[in-house]
Amino acid sequence: MALPQILPSHKPYLNPNNFFLIPQSNYSQRNFPSQSILHRRRRCRSRSSIRCSASSFPEKHHTGNPKSDDVVELPLFPLPLVLFPGAILPLQIFEFRYRIMMHTLLQTDLRFGVIYSDSATGTADVGCVGEVVKHEKLVDDRFFLICKGQERFRVNKLVRSKPYLVAEVNWLEDRPSANGEDDVEGLANEVESYMKDVIRLSNRLNGKPEKEATDLRRNLFPTPFSFFVGSTFEGAPREQQALLELEDTAMRLKREKETLRNTLNYLSAASAVKDVFPSSS
Repeated sequence: MALPQILPSHKPYLNPNNFFLIPQSNYSQRNFPSQSILHRRRRCRSRSSIRCSASSFPEKHHTGNPKSDDVVELPLFPLPLVLFPGAILPLQIFEFRYRIMMHTLLQTDLRFGVIYSDSATGTADVGCVGEVVKHEKLVDDRFFLICKGQERFRVNKLVRSKPYLVAEVNWLEDRPSANGEDDVEGLANEVESYMKDVIRLSNRLNGKPEKEATDLRRNLFPTPFSFFVGSTFEGAPREQQALLELEDTAMRLKREKETLRNTLNYLSAASAVKDVFPSSS
């Protein structure tokens, strides 16, 4: 499930298909050698497809209980998108070096690091492990993969760059809030409420029924729920990256709450305009 996509605040027009109002923010990055990444992200639309939904986000989002001070080597796959723990990512692999990587992974632990990269900002320091949960070898040695986000990591140093990137990383875990006074459960409930309102108004502006959104949390604890919310901010990868890098659940939920509140205000104004000038929609 994805919420409406970003609409920069300076745009003078209303586009009901693309209005996600998200502030852009700076984030830490490491300038690895530029990568020519060939991939295709397929959206899963049918009921039989694997979807990214709240039920995909387990209460414990990694296995093996890795510790933050553990240091391991991890193959990296730079992509112009952000993977969150618990999220589902379909990929088609057909660039030669990444086909080599997949052959290696399929004989080992099926895990690699997905890390955000674009031509303007370079490659980020923080990424998320993608675990291959389903794969199919296609013609010409290509692969179609279904991956699931696991634990987050921070790159310490690059070990090698050929035939594909391998880095030394350590694991990231959310720490308790500094003041210890944040009600993360209450924040998660507020974020869910804003999400429901955004979905309702977005449906209205797109001419869809304004039915009440169902339970979005699905009994998720606040931390995995915050990752789920971040995964819905499609179209704003830099904001998603900033959310991924936060190591405080309360701070992540507060930022998501502010983003959703701003989006709701925008959608409310757009809805009012549509009511007054129906033909403008």
